[in-house]
Amino acid sequence: MTARRVAIVTGGSRGIGASIAEALAKDGFDIAISYARNAAAADETVARITALGRTARAYRAGEGDGAARDMIEQVVRDFGRLDTLVCNAGIYPYARVQDMTVEQVDATLGLNVRAVMLETMAAVKHMKRGGRIILIGSVFGERAPFPGISLYSATKAALGGFVRGAARDLGPEGITINVIQPGPIDTDMNPANGEGADMLRGFLCVPEYGKPADIASMAAFLARPESDNITGAALNVDGGLAA
Repeated sequence: MTARRVAIVTGGSRGIGASIAEALAKDGFDIAISYARNAAAADETVARITALGRTARAYRAGEGDGAARDMIEQVVRDFGRLDTLVCNAGIYPYARVQDMTVEQVDATLGLNVRAVMLETMAAVKHMKRGGRIILIGSVFGERAPFPGISLYSATKAALGGFVRGAARDLGPEGITINVIQPGPIDTDMNPANGEGADMLRGFLCVPEYGKPADIASMAAFLARPESDNITGAALNVDGGLAA
């Protein structure tokens, strides 16, 4: 009989996060998702997971330095353990350097980088050998093909550096950490028929947007025992945008 496993997916109420949560549930995980505002979408994701026969629960994301720790501690109290953390929550500011505000810089660094580090720090305290940390970055961490994304690109590039260093720290504990770097993915925040979509297709080797399931499949693989020897890696699922 397969041992019960528990995963947290931040930003798991919709889009890529919801797809990852469902993919992990299909692999036998009980799921905790966090969400910022859309409780209805979070409840829908929880309902789809419970329909698969797994336990699921949604947690509203808190604010402040202790929010990540508090949420993870609550999940461990509710579920009894933690095996996998998927850091998917993030924001996508669009502004030229000349136009960026201090508030944009602080907010983007806070959610896209600082929160990820704090969540990782809190999660690994509860993980045993075989634990998994999976970050959702962006191929724009490797390439900035058009103006206005310097801040976003910088935060996603930071995740690559973080996983390389953290892999050295966590490897002796049997815990792996990797970052998945999506290209354009068809979601309600970046639809394949939206403004600028044709421009983005022009940067791809495979000239079609990816699907949330493409990222979910990679995350599910990284959560499985077959990925034991993969850590400290940045894995592009980007239609060749970085080629």
